[in-house]
Amino acid sequence: MSVSAFYQRFERHAKGLGIKGHSTHYCPGCGHGLVHKYLGESIDELGVQDRTIAVSPVGCSVFLYYYMDVGNTQSAHGRAPVVALGHKLANPESVVISYQGDGDLASIGLAETFHAAQVGMPITVIFINNAIYGMTGGQMAPTTLLGQETATTPRGRDRTAGLPMRMAELIAQLDGPVYVERVALFGAKQREKAKKAIKKAVRLQVENKGYSFVEVLSECPTHLKMTPPEAEEWVKENMVPIFPLGVMKDVSDSITSEMEFKPFTPSFEVEKVRDLILEGAEEKVPRHAAAFPEHIAKEDVSLKLAGAGGDGAQTAALLLTRMAINEGLDSTHIPSYGPESRGGTSYADVHIARQEVLSPASPQPNILVAFNAPSLVKFGPNVAPDGIIIYDSSVIADPPSINGNVKMYGVPFTEIAVKIGRRVIKNVVALGALQAVTELFPEETFLEAIRQALAAKCAMIPMNEEAFRWGRKAVLEGMED
Repeated sequence: MSVSAFYQRFERHAKGLGIKGHSTHYCPGCGHGLVHKYLGESIDELGVQDRTIAVSPVGCSVFLYYYMDVGNTQSAHGRAPVVALGHKLANPESVVISYQGDGDLASIGLAETFHAAQVGMPITVIFINNAIYGMTGGQMAPTTLLGQETATTPRGRDRTAGLPMRMAELIAQLDGPVYVERVALFGAKQREKAKKAIKKAVRLQVENKGYSFVEVLSECPTHLKMTPPEAEEWVKENMVPIFPLGVMKDVSDSITSEMEFKPFTPSFEVEKVRDLILEGAEEKVPRHAAAFPEHIAKEDVSLKLAGAGGDGAQTAALLLTRMAINEGLDSTHIPSYGPESRGGTSYADVHIARQEVLSPASPQPNILVAFNAPSLVKFGPNVAPDGIIIYDSSVIADPPSINGNVKMYGVPFTEIAVKIGRRVIKNVVALGALQAVTELFPEETFLEAIRQALAAKCAMIPMNEEAFRWGRKAVLEGMED
């Protein structure tokens, strides 16, 4: 091919030597080759080769970067649209093209597809719809037709497997896109329309108009078990009635200069980025721990904090993570929210490692802090041998027995918090009890993290410090009437 957007030789094949060095990996009659040609010609005719970044997904087009002499990124399965957005925001002058198949875009990447389209940033999405999972063995795709035989619907897709998804129509309903069209590749007339649509989608990005989406009905002779001419006729007779061709949305002419995307220059200066993240705070946090808490675990301490929504387990977990980082350790916090806004269980896993956290999950925690009975019942049996459980005895009057040599401590988190004046600070009471029971970090490490978290609400610091100290006292001395 003569267009400069293509490499002169394709190194993937026979190291670029001989006729194979000028051939793609696509099957004879596959539509990808034509779409590559039209895309390459459009890039060349618009003069944007040096600005273009092609994002290729998992699928038949996975090796796009072997053919297109532009910037290339290989994204994870279904994530091409958000990777494209990342490129556009990091380099707004770039021309970013997300090239995807139906399994990638309409199945595993459906959420990313919709959200990227609604954002409306000027990127170009080329969607290849061949009604099949072509690369992975011919399974049913979201666009597979009713009655169509696939590896996973050997008797033909029926209504129990759902109906084909019309992606162009769905995308066109969103406010973000400015141009959406569906084209095909059978016959010279349709191919000319496809080339024009692809070029327009790229041009609208060059002009900063907005998001464009072109769906291409493409032949897959291999999985249809047809010759290329037969596959073209099949697309015409079977796919077009379900996926009608034409422009689904075009508001590009109504995009005024005021509405156009204004390219900007992102800042990568360390000082500016640091100020945004740290909000101007540059002082080093003092360290109070003399050593890693190896009396709990030698290299990695795992904790699980669980309760109902509103119990403050997530906030307490974040505070513990901050404490560990303040002390120069590696730490992770992974939240998991249950379906219930109140009742049930919502939990957070925390790891504190001497060197590096290798897995953030805590399926067998060294320490469990339970704010309600369901959490204790669910996670108590999984606590590691020689582990520790601290639970809210205000709401758990009859704790279950836990097998093994796990130590259990009942502390009335809620009762203490109510006496101090605010029920919501029971999680800080729990942190005080945790410090007294485990000596995970010195008392001042806990208080430092609490003060940091409440820096913008200084009036709340004294009450929270009091809650922390009462939690410690409940363990060390016992509550007095």
